[in-house]
Amino acid sequence: MDATAERRELRQSLAERRRALTPPERMAAAQGLRRSLEQLPEYLTDSRVAGYWASHGELPLNLVIPPLAARGQQFLLPVIGKCQRLQFAPWQSGDDVQPNRYGIPEPVEPTELFEPFQLDLVLVPLLGFDRRGHRLGHGGGYYDRSFAFLKDQVRPTEPLLVGIAYAFQELPQIEAAKWDVALDFIATDRELIDCNANDPGYEANA
Repeated sequence: MDATAERRELRQSLAERRRALTPPERMAAAQGLRRSLEQLPEYLTDSRVAGYWASHGELPLNLVIPPLAARGQQFLLPVIGKCQRLQFAPWQSGDDVQPNRYGIPEPVEPTELFEPFQLDLVLVPLLGFDRRGHRLGHGGGYYDRSFAFLKDQVRPTEPLLVGIAYAFQELPQIEAAKWDVALDFIATDRELIDCNANDPGYEANA
């Protein structure tokens, strides 16, 4: 099996396992995710925090978003823009949304749109991850294209990229493609993983 077919099969397997979770399992995972993110100082203080509208079994952010507003932080959702890149629109509970071409809700006629480089913290959805910060996405490449500018910068920097996943989505190793943009942290329902700490060159660069 070639690498492309292997990735496709892996995506399908992980997506099916995610969709099979029961509502109580999802709620327990959402609680665990909030505890993991509370260990990340940026989640508690950064001004512009982008996330996603959970779909297809993704780990829900329903317990992560409300504390942001209470602390005066702004939450944003991705909007598919030109050239298959993402922009981000402010969103709060009660604001109207409409499905995009993939059926994922987006804010309706946002009055303000922010570019990826204007964000402070981004909660990134994924299908699989390894502890070095490599991510298996849905295959559309939207996040890699949108945050490609980070590849030329010393990491971590702003925006901080934090993958969001169930613990069972961890893989031993993901072979990174040249266009992949690595994650800085991964927050699961069980722990917060510092991907830089798993980089062999981290101590030398610290």
